[in-house]
Amino acid sequence: MPKIIFKISKKIKLILGVLLFLILIVAVASWYVAKKIKPIVQQELGVIINKATNGLYHITFDKVSINPLTGNASLTAVHLVPNTKVYQKLVLQKKAPNNLYHIELRKLSVKKFHPFKIYFNHKLEIDLLLFDKPHITMINKALIFNENKPPQPEKSPYDYIKDIFSALHVKTIDFKNASFKYVNNNKAKPDIDTIANINITLKDWLIDSLSAKDKSRFYLLKDAYVYLNNYTYATPDSMYYIKASQFEFSASAKKLNIKEFVLQPRYSEQEFVKVAGYARERYSLQLNNIDLLGVDFLAYIRNREVLANEMNIANGSLAVFNDNSYPKSGKDRTGKFPHRLLQKVNIPISLKKISLHQLNISYAELDAKSGQRGRINFNSTSGLITNVTNLAKLKRRNPIMEAELESYLMGQGKLNVGFKFNTVAPKADFSYKGQLLNMDGRQLNYLTKPLGMVQIKSCLIRKFGFDIVANEETAEGKVEFIYNDLSLALMKKHEGGERLKRLGLLSLLTNAMVIYKDNPSADGKFVVAPISYQRRPTASFFNFIWKTLFEGVKYSVGFTPQKEAEIKSYISRFENMKNEREKRRLRRELRRVERLRNR
Repeated sequence: MPKIIFKISKKIKLILGVLLFLILIVAVASWYVAKKIKPIVQQELGVIINKATNGLYHITFDKVSINPLTGNASLTAVHLVPNTKVYQKLVLQKKAPNNLYHIELRKLSVKKFHPFKIYFNHKLEIDLLLFDKPHITMINKALIFNENKPPQPEKSPYDYIKDIFSALHVKTIDFKNASFKYVNNNKAKPDIDTIANINITLKDWLIDSLSAKDKSRFYLLKDAYVYLNNYTYATPDSMYYIKASQFEFSASAKKLNIKEFVLQPRYSEQEFVKVAGYARERYSLQLNNIDLLGVDFLAYIRNREVLANEMNIANGSLAVFNDNSYPKSGKDRTGKFPHRLLQKVNIPISLKKISLHQLNISYAELDAKSGQRGRINFNSTSGLITNVTNLAKLKRRNPIMEAELESYLMGQGKLNVGFKFNTVAPKADFSYKGQLLNMDGRQLNYLTKPLGMVQIKSCLIRKFGFDIVANEETAEGKVEFIYNDLSLALMKKHEGGERLKRLGLLSLLTNAMVIYKDNPSADGKFVVAPISYQRRPTASFFNFIWKTLFEGVKYSVGFTPQKEAEIKSYISRFENMKNEREKRRLRRELRRVERLRNR
């Protein structure tokens, strides 16, 4: 038994001795490899970066930590800084890039750099480069000589590393929770935007003898991913927040997805107009599942251009509210139409088409005269908008932006409308043509009673067609309104109250003497309303369209300018008669009181 124990003990000692010997060899080898690698990192990294960028950048760091056993390393207090003097020289030589970068971070981690491949194969292969919470500043200046330049470098970066490595391969480069500052230097005054908590992942970065000519790579990469969650931006006028959640982009797929985009007013409807100090339209927008397909990533990197083949919006809502109980601003709204505003956006944009699905759009207005709120809804709005651009070269080719939309007015009547916007016309020319089919006209009381002081008692809308050509000053065209059994009631605000009451006699006169009950009439007469409407300079785009079409409606039902003058005359006479009756009643009451006193 002792002999057996002695033999086992001897074997254990032998195994332990072998393990210790192997550990000693690995430790010595690791120390030797680390000794070889450390000078490369400390002395050669700066030289490589300086040479590869024509002296444009230099890198500094405080400390290098290397663990060859685990294949991990780190640099602390890292700064990548451009040399502005070198940049100016490169501009003169037409070799400067469009973007300059400032990068600083506390720690750059290198995960699994395979030290023995470096020593035996002269190949630096890294599984992960991790930039944790870096601060990145990107300064963009679009230079003419960089137009249409391919994303491959003119001189292969391999020339800068071939004396040290046969290849440099990084599988993944991660920028975690980065803060990104974008400085646009393409105008007289720099435009600065800042984003925090953005994550960027770069895939398969390779420098070898062939990678610079690989057309499947851009900037030596196979792919790039960008992820941003809960982005919030306060508009300069302090009236809105712009929010985006789950912003995801893939360069290889050329696809951008935003789960939710929101334009959120910072104040309630009542507070908004108080803060503004005048009647101002309040917008509330929410769009869900926005996909941009065919995104040109390189165009954005070079010139901050947003170029895409298609945008799809799954669903959403747009609510517009205006409180007209407050005074008008008196500001000229000329130049504020949609296609004009697009041209004023600082970022170059080109979207070949935008597909809309299931958007609910509403416009509401608080009327100063009635004291009540009118609204109109366009439910389940879908359609296609094409040639959305503010790029001069594309507008020269085709200046017309078109929109073909289908909706349900007040959730009932089917509405089709087509818009054409001239993006280069000096007076913002545009046109719209469409029709509304089969609707109970009483649904429009939500709009006509508060804003027009008219109640629709009955009306079957067969067709409401319109064809309008307009600009920022005038609208010309025609309205064809086919309906049956129209009956109206004129309204007036109840004295001392908030509700509206009918003007019985005037309503009777209006139905009997003014409006057409049917169009076409029983004898086949069909009224087509000619449109010639002058826009008020302070009127918005939505107001302009609504007022133009309302002119056509009034004319179609019999409210011609002559008839309106007659109605106003009737109303004036009626009010005078009413005032005279009230005066006579008061005189009789005074005489009665006087007789009682004399008794």
